[in-house]
Amino acid sequence: MGSRQCGGCLSCLLIPLALWSIIVNVLLYFPNGQTSYASSNKLTSYVWYFEGICFSGVMMLIVAAILLVLENKNSCKCCQSENCSKKYMALLSIIFSALGIASSGYCLVISALGLVQGPYCRTIDGWEYAFESTRGRFLIDPSIWSQCLEPVHVVEWNVILFSILIALSGLQVVICLIRVVMQLFKMLCSTYSVIIQPRII
Repeated sequence: MGSRQCGGCLSCLLIPLALWSIIVNVLLYFPNGQTSYASSNKLTSYVWYFEGICFSGVMMLIVAAILLVLENKNSCKCCQSENCSKKYMALLSIIFSALGIASSGYCLVISALGLVQGPYCRTIDGWEYAFESTRGRFLIDPSIWSQCLEPVHVVEWNVILFSILIALSGLQVVICLIRVVMQLFKMLCSTYSVIIQPRII
């Protein structure tokens, strides 16, 4: 009972994380709230991977919904044996949790790459990735951020939003990993109880 409630709570946590991922990813398309840069394709290439919208967002909402159904006490049984049904549900939960790890892990990696690459912006030399050659060192040297003339404050915009995406997807990975461990433990305990039951009788 306790593990089911804990699993349900963890699945519920995935929902707001997924919704925030969608919101943050959408904001990346509109630096300073302006739509002109997205329409003219003057954004960092990594925002077009839809990491927060599709993978850490919609995909995680689907995974969370399925996991909540699997945690439901009244979910349908797959076979006559109650122990068999529990193991089958635990296996399905592991599979969908692993899918959640893959989806949020994709968002985590792409967001980290976008953060390290830096924004696509206009400098005195024209539109370019002004900090791509620094390999992320620009993140600890705010004095050079002024090289980006347009969009205004685009470096801060990208750093903050990509960092939030990394944090959100990282939490999703942790939650899904915890669920995998819980379900593996549940399956092992269920198998062990079946083995020792005849001996007790």
